[in-house]
Amino acid sequence: MHKLLFASLVLSLTACATAADARKPHGLRPFADPGQVITTERAFARMAREKGTWTAFRHYATGDAQFPPPPAWSNVQQSLKGTPDPAQPILWGPDAAWSSCDGSFAVTTGEASFPSGRKSRFLTVWQRQESGEYRWVLDQGFDSAGGAIDPETISGKVAECLKGPRPSRDVRRGEAWGSAAANDGTLAWETAIAADCSRTAVVRMASDDGMKEVFRRTAPPPPVPAGQPAPHCA
Repeated sequence: MHKLLFASLVLSLTACATAADARKPHGLRPFADPGQVITTERAFARMAREKGTWTAFRHYATGDAQFPPPPAWSNVQQSLKGTPDPAQPILWGPDAAWSSCDGSFAVTTGEASFPSGRKSRFLTVWQRQESGEYRWVLDQGFDSAGGAIDPETISGKVAECLKGPRPSRDVRRGEAWGSAAANDGTLAWETAIAADCSRTAVVRMASDDGMKEVFRRTAPPPPVPAGQPAPHCA
């Protein structure tokens, strides 16, 4: 009887240890799920509508996330700290998503509408965290003629997997996210900022024919208030 009790206790402790080990972070599992990224982008937009634009931006951004107001890249959390939400939210929704083969990073794009009436096409780079959730590390916008903000059909594509060494499963931090690549190199993005602060963003994804360009947009130099000098970007 004592042996049975002891065996039962050992099995119970082993099961608890196994469950605890399963909960420990062992790095990112290499799998792609553009649907999860699309769902997260839509939840981000919904929070902006329901709780406020900057509240949503802070919630869904990593601690080192960046956006590009001139003349230099800015840390999102620092720039928006204490900033009150605008009375009317920015409205947006994705219409396309591209994921790296290992799912470490993904990119979404879609149309956005500002309270002022300005239309924009956003580009957001998402990074999968140790929790398995996606949070964004880079967000920028480009002038647009406008389009459907919440389309019925959303394209989701996954990059071709590359042969070679196993990609890192680490969640990278503190990088210059304006131009970077996924852990496995199958998704890459680049932002070129000219001296007049105009921007060109390009996204490439691995395919059977090599790295294929899937996105390219250019933002003109920012408007200069009367009497103010034009910004200069290095």
